[in-house]
Amino acid sequence: MTFEHEKILPREALVAALARVRPGRTVVFTNGCFDLLHAGHVDVLTRARTLGDLLVVGLNDDASVVRLKGARRPITPVAERAYVLAGLACVDFVSPFAEDTPLELIEAVLPDVLVKGGDWPVSAIVGGDVVTARGGRVASLPLAPGLSTTAVIERIIARYTAS
Repeated sequence: MTFEHEKILPREALVAALARVRPGRTVVFTNGCFDLLHAGHVDVLTRARTLGDLLVVGLNDDASVVRLKGARRPITPVAERAYVLAGLACVDFVSPFAEDTPLELIEAVLPDVLVKGGDWPVSAIVGGDVVTARGGRVASLPLAPGLSTTAVIERIIARYTAS
């Protein structure tokens, strides 16, 4: 099975699609690994989408997840992670990226609003300076307590290793 979806676009195609649909609309951008998509992810994505008209999700590819999270991650390959994200009604576009940060993708998209989860202070959000220099805004949204990919993995391990 191939995991293709019209919402999943490489950078160049994303920029072209945004040029067609963006006029008069507010573009919101967020990014992450989104390994083992869970309720905390959906909560942040849903709230991010309310900040504008279009939500673009930058998705770390597998190699960048390994560099960021270690050799045991990702658990889910990028094509599958992108497909799951594209299936969410709140997500308008998904664009995988290979770099360690989404800066190049942010510079290409030039979002009006840049959003991350509350574990990121606004001052530390990569690309914030690019967005604010254009008159946009940067937001850090509160996270649902106890909902992280690491916590989900730990619960799975605990459940299946308990005797």
